[in-house]
Amino acid sequence: MHATVGWTEDGQQRSALWRSENNAPPPKAVHIVRDDISADVAYKRASIGEYMLWRGDFNNARQLMKAITRRAQTRARKPTASPAEDFHLHRQDQARRARILGMLLVELDANYVLDYPRAPDVRLAATEAYGESAEPSLLSLRELLSLIGAHEWRRTGVHIPALDANIEPHFGVFSPLRGEYVQLVADTPLPSGSTTAFDIGTGTGVLAAVLAKRGIAHVIATDKDPRAIACATANLDRLGFADQVEVQLADIFPAGRASLVVCNPPWIPTKPTSGIEHAIYDPGSRMLRAFLDRLGKHLEPGGEAWLVISDLAELLGLATRDDLLAAIDRAGLLVLGRTDTTPTHPRARDADDLFHAARSRETTSLWRLAPR
Repeated sequence: MHATVGWTEDGQQRSALWRSENNAPPPKAVHIVRDDISADVAYKRASIGEYMLWRGDFNNARQLMKAITRRAQTRARKPTASPAEDFHLHRQDQARRARILGMLLVELDANYVLDYPRAPDVRLAATEAYGESAEPSLLSLRELLSLIGAHEWRRTGVHIPALDANIEPHFGVFSPLRGEYVQLVADTPLPSGSTTAFDIGTGTGVLAAVLAKRGIAHVIATDKDPRAIACATANLDRLGFADQVEVQLADIFPAGRASLVVCNPPWIPTKPTSGIEHAIYDPGSRMLRAFLDRLGKHLEPGGEAWLVISDLAELLGLATRDDLLAAIDRAGLLVLGRTDTTPTHPRARDADDLFHAARSRETTSLWRLAPR
């Protein structure tokens, strides 16, 4: 259920649905602002938690957002002796900026029309993100810009060399830009006689597609996010794998067993702040531990699992290799082998990044596991 926000404008009572991907609380009060508001005033009002509903030229709103963003930037920190402390402070800064930037609102009418001078047509992007609408909506300009960007990603797609095709990520579904983990799954020799596979936490469906392309006769791809289910289904259908891959809404495992189980879990054991961050952040490594603990019940005799995970959390001091090995051991599993690769994303080479020391040493590994 969406909350309804009410406000008074030009002497009339108005209301609209509240939309927030990062679960920001609905406004208790809404203040109308126009083209004449200065960036300094807007920033001060946003900083104290005042929601401002824009009623002016759309391009001016975008310029105002850029100005608020500059003012909300935290002065560059020097790394401390504790990467974990640096990381937690960084996440606090990110949350503070997100709160401030989320205070500038726009309204979509019941048909997702953005009724502002010089506003783009966002009806398709909003429908892709939210589904059909029958009521006006209030959302932050920041979120609106993100769904416009997501629409463009979906339209152009992300090229996956292992598939020689594009994957089209949907709004709220993590994009497979970190291609090294996809290539690991594409290159690792399949267990002998593998005819069935589970892709756990499928997201866009990219790994399920790779497994199908490699000849696995029956793949079940699971995810607990309905948006991911819709995204994976659309990608697999478009790529011609609908007959090989079954997509299921499930919290980790489907029923039954498979000869190969593949999982690329969230790799940072801390709290996500939006739906899409669940692909990266997992408090207490809940998904990883649940996957390992329940894995043995879902492997066919002689089968194996591929756990594909980054060691960035270890390099940041948020987890240890001993933690991972102990979890594998407690689950009654043994390590058959491990293949490592280095990240190719630009941040791994950005010397100005606060976490460059960790990112430059990051390794993504495919751990081959089997029951003892």
